[in-house]
Amino acid sequence: MANKADIVIQQIKAQKLMPLFYHQDMEVCISVIDSVYKSGIKQVEFTNRGESALNNFRELIQVKEERWPGLLLGIGTIKSKEEAQSFISAGADFIVCPGMNPEVGKLVHEAGLLWIPGCMTATEFMLAEQNSARLAKLFPGSLVGPSYLKGMREIFPKLMFMPTGGVEVTEENLSAWFKAGATVVGLGSKVISAEDFATKNYIGIENKLKIAVELIKKI
Repeated sequence: MANKADIVIQQIKAQKLMPLFYHQDMEVCISVIDSVYKSGIKQVEFTNRGESALNNFRELIQVKEERWPGLLLGIGTIKSKEEAQSFISAGADFIVCPGMNPEVGKLVHEAGLLWIPGCMTATEFMLAEQNSARLAKLFPGSLVGPSYLKGMREIFPKLMFMPTGGVEVTEENLSAWFKAGATVVGLGSKVISAEDFATKNYIGIENKLKIAVELIKKI
């Protein structure tokens, strides 16, 4: 029987898009995830970037059971074992880190969940692989671009990659990342922006993600 990490990674591989965001207001959080879910994407990385992150995450987990069947709700920007344990206890489906922390990886693996460490250098990708990571986050992707990913992919053919930062919802940009070897792309402020929050442009978020879904199908 597949464990939770296997189930999560299969869904991520199939959908190929990882929307990510943080907001302190629960009504905004629910509306954003509604938009993501309506776009056909059933995974979200809620980022640990504010004082309300843990409380909001706990509430979102409760809402998920009733409102978003099949949704995987993970937590990003996890920098310590203590943070990881808090969100695992809250019900996180997967854990994403901005850097490579083997202690966090060990804890997440022991919980039977998917650990996605953030890496940039060959040394960090090597450490991720040595610590049993299956999917690594290339961050920030905007600093290196698809050609860099291609080089890392050739060195670490068994590792899957999720570039985040610098991914744009255009056929040219998405095609470049996937041709370079991306398994999934992380989409943050390019599709869920501060302006969208300010104007409550939830239909706009949904439409941008629908465009991304269609572009990836085409690619």
